[in-house]
Amino acid sequence: MASFNALFWRKWHRWVGFPAALFLLFAASTGFLLSFTEFFGSDEALREATRDLVSNVTLASPLTSVNDPLAQAITGAKAISPDAPIDKIQMQFKGEKPTVTIFTGKPSGGEDRKLVFDARTGALITNEDYTDKPFLNRLHSGEALGDGGLVGAMFWALSLIILTVSGLIVYYTMRGKRELTGIKKVFW
Repeated sequence: MASFNALFWRKWHRWVGFPAALFLLFAASTGFLLSFTEFFGSDEALREATRDLVSNVTLASPLTSVNDPLAQAITGAKAISPDAPIDKIQMQFKGEKPTVTIFTGKPSGGEDRKLVFDARTGALITNEDYTDKPFLNRLHSGEALGDGGLVGAMFWALSLIILTVSGLIVYYTMRGKRELTGIKKVFW
């Protein structure tokens, strides 16, 4: 019976192993690229540069310290896209260059522009395309391929779990009934 179990798990491990290896290669490659761009990206550089700084704006500050930069940014955004819907607004008060970022959408739906304004002067710093999730995030999760990609991501995650569990079972059954001590219990 023990040999049947070992053969059964080895067979399933091999069958699941090949497609799981392809999925693992995809997930590892896109995950590496995602981590690389996150680590070396401008957003991370700003977080690191401002992490230990203290904002000049506090909860005790007058509301004008928040309202005025916001009003200037909205006025600037209105000059660029008069009727654009606002998806979200982010305010960054810490650091040498405090900013107000306005994310606009398209009137028909979807994301459109990311407008970054200087919080002190209201001057436009950048005007760039905006998507809620960057392409690399959507590719890594499978979302870039639509709903089918998300379902596929669930299957490749499940196949990697099965591969791991079956591999551990094969490992355990191959180890035998030897009297091993210390580290040799794991690395025989």
